[in-house]
Amino acid sequence: MGDEVPLVEMRGIRKSFGAVQALRGVDLTLGHNEVLGLVGDNAAGKSTLMKILSGAYTADEGEIYIEGKRVYITKPEDSRRLGIEMVYQDFALASNLDVAANIFLGREIVRFKIGPLRVMNQRRMAQEAERLMKRLHIDIESVRQKTETLSGGQRQAVAIGRATAFNAKVIIMDEPTAALSVGAIGQVLELIERLKREGTSVIIISHRLEDIYKVGDRVIVLRHGRKVADIPVEGDIHEFRERVVAYMVGARDDFAEPMAAPVAP
Repeated sequence: MGDEVPLVEMRGIRKSFGAVQALRGVDLTLGHNEVLGLVGDNAAGKSTLMKILSGAYTADEGEIYIEGKRVYITKPEDSRRLGIEMVYQDFALASNLDVAANIFLGREIVRFKIGPLRVMNQRRMAQEAERLMKRLHIDIESVRQKTETLSGGQRQAVAIGRATAFNAKVIIMDEPTAALSVGAIGQVLELIERLKREGTSVIIISHRLEDIYKVGDRVIVLRHGRKVADIPVEGDIHEFRERVVAYMVGARDDFAEPMAAPVAP
């Protein structure tokens, strides 16, 4: 990133749930046009950190900056207003609605209002959804197709497409390739690369290190609520995997506090 102001900067983020310290002063930066992997074992704090950035949780301590300006995120609407969208592992799609309705769910285009009654502009939403699907090369038969009829890979693509539909600067993806077929995984990774080329930055929470290796620029490793590594994606896949796993299991820690010198008797 050089001297460029980061797109996102989180400083000293702390979060506890009762006696459990989920995050212990975590720092994170995300550059413009960057794909960042966020990894760690279960309960490392990955999802908690991203839920704070997306407004689902509020940090107990710490600061968040967007393009150098301090911001206050206390609810999902705050993060969306800042151009931050999160795609959850379960896709958060309404199965009984069609693709176009899911794209505009909660942000419907209204043709006119009569008191509390709102009449949706179905045609315009379908046209915009179709344009979005074509731009992102998402292969579905029709935007009028019910999402329950789509494959897992198609549903993931629609969920990602919905996140990009409203000029998102940052898209957070929680395990975007979990439970997908090999072919669907490839399509989702191609979509991530396409988003980066179009100027969107992406944070990927994933246990699949091979996916991060294929599309990531950098990876942050969390362990027990602390950042233990912030390294570029480089070397061959075997070297990369061994290095990341060493951080995950505690064999390496780039941010460990130095041990105090022994006191002379």
